[in-house]
Amino acid sequence: MKTRILFVCLGNICRSPMAEAVMRHQIEKAGLSGTIEVDSAGTGDWHIGHPPHEGTRKLLDDQNISYQGMKARQVSDRDFSEFEYIICMDTNNLRDVRKLLQHAAGNSDEAQAPERKLFTFMELLPDKGIKDVPDPYYDGNFPYVYELVEGGCKELLKRVQADLKR
Repeated sequence: MKTRILFVCLGNICRSPMAEAVMRHQIEKAGLSGTIEVDSAGTGDWHIGHPPHEGTRKLLDDQNISYQGMKARQVSDRDFSEFEYIICMDTNNLRDVRKLLQHAAGNSDEAQAPERKLFTFMELLPDKGIKDVPDPYYDGNFPYVYELVEGGCKELLKRVQADLKR
């Protein structure tokens, strides 16, 4: 059985697909493609079916990281049962995902996912001193977001590997 990771941002065209592509690349380099699976989604529906943002694609191309076949989608109720890790790119995304989780669980006790499994991306990089991955859709700073994503994905891979050994 594969461990499944879902990255979530607002529109699923900048931050979360960047994290998905970078994490897939790191998983492949670690020889764990058969063990860990990655996806991404957005809390909003504006970009469903669209490829990653041009800025994300250019940056990933520059790093030789594939994003082939990636298309934006919206978070769905089934994601809460299919993914062991749901990592939100900012605190607003986390709030929205928690609301969706409560709805999906019918407001039952199951609506409280373990914090190990539902958290913000920047919790992986506490030394950076920021709570949210900035949205480059608004400020265009894709290189800075890539720097955060690359470091956070390395930390997440360590965490997932440790969990797999348990």
